Amino acid sequence: MDNNADKKNLTESHIEQFKKICGEQNVITNEEELNDYAHDQTESLHFLPGVVLKVRSAEEISEVLKICNQDKIPVTPRGAGTGLSGGALPDLGGVLISTERMNSILEIDEQNLQVITEPGVITEVLQDSVKERGLFYPPDPASRGSCFIGGNISENSGGPKAVKYGVVKDYVLNLEVVLPTGEIMWTGANVLKNSTGYNLTQLIVGSEGTLAIVTKIVLRLIPNPKFDLLMLVPFKDVSKASEAVSAIFRAGYTPSALELMEIDALKIVSDFVGSSPVPVTDETVAHLIVEVDGNHLDTLMLEMEAISEVLMQYDCGEIYFADDNAQKNELWKLRRRVAEAVKMDGYTIEEDTVVPRYQLPALIQGVKKLGVEYGFKSVCYGHAGDGNLHIRIKKEGTANSQDDPEIIKSLRALFMLVKDLGGTVSGEHGIGLVQKSFMDIVFTEKQIDLMRGIKKVFDPNNILNAGKIFD
Repeated sequence: MDNNADKKNLTESHIEQFKKICGEQNVITNEEELNDYAHDQTESLHFLPGVVLKVRSAEEISEVLKICNQDKIPVTPRGAGTGLSGGALPDLGGVLISTERMNSILEIDEQNLQVITEPGVITEVLQDSVKERGLFYPPDPASRGSCFIGGNISENSGGPKAVKYGVVKDYVLNLEVVLPTGEIMWTGANVLKNSTGYNLTQLIVGSEGTLAIVTKIVLRLIPNPKFDLLMLVPFKDVSKASEAVSAIFRAGYTPSALELMEIDALKIVSDFVGSSPVPVTDETVAHLIVEVDGNHLDTLMLEMEAISEVLMQYDCGEIYFADDNAQKNELWKLRRRVAEAVKMDGYTIEEDTVVPRYQLPALIQGVKKLGVEYGFKSVCYGHAGDGNLHIRIKKEGTANSQDDPEIIKSLRALFMLVKDLGGTVSGEHGIGLVQKSFMDIVFTEKQIDLMRGIKKVFDPNNILNAGKIFD
């Protein structure tokens, strides 16, 4: 698709119009403040927007988009800036629309187990708010303490709980959106079943802000489980740890979380946060974090004992059980902050591969072989229970995957391996800017053309997050 949007189209006249729509104090043009919106958590990429608009309503967004669509000004929607694929980077300049002021939970419906929220609400704030009513919103990305629920919608986020409870798409009932041409509409209905026409709601989920800007979100909720138990399991062989993951499910158990951390990742994050809740021996190469939850503590304890017996068949070390909430929180703090820690340690390139869980051993072995072949170091961690492995790469002198032809070649080889194992490029971080050149590995040209066609129907002038997912 041709990129019709031109970053040079933004004028002082446009800035004045935006001030009338959003309020002068919510229109950012000075370079120092613009720099705050020029990056997210993707590698070391940096693109300065022409202007940042801190919008407060769908109506404001609508008026802005009408102007931008008419004059073909590129628009980048942005939440909290925690993304890892460059989806919120204003690489074409132009207008960046920030939803940070759209931060109200509008209604918690305890009778129907639903919540209506604006997109700028922090995910953990939403979870805590519904938990106070005895309700549970399970999707919990590692950045849940800072990421926005709107960004989670754009990326179809998951997190550790996805193995049992599913990802964002499994909880979205209805969305209010603003189309690139300025129309405001709802995509569905606030019901649990809907077979009325095309599913526009699910089309928007995971579309990375390329089709519309989400302004209200209706989510289904479930009752909050009363208890959870957690254990940390060391392994001398990462392949054995990976094999044990599949064995747990084959034995008939579904943990509420099942995470893998290579020992290097655990050491780096332990130093980073100043916490070492578990001893690490020289023989340990990886850990599994296993959690179960439910409403009957005795049942959960029996389930943990049974899972432990399965794990022992795969040559695990001494199993560490978290005795109380403080220990559980320490373990989860290590897991949730590992991405931040390893990035600070130089592992700036992150891939988000996903394969059938039984193929995890082959994927990890393949990553290590590619590291030897292409001269990079890697640490692996992630959601082993659903086959979603985060691979962090460090190569001296290379801060991002766009600058090094050898890294690009190695990533293409990695994604070819992933495809051969029955997997795909991204499990929950999206394609955005940095993975789009690899889409041809997992999609035919016809499939990509269909996606381009959908994009053109929604966004005929290609102004909204243009150049993300595909050119």
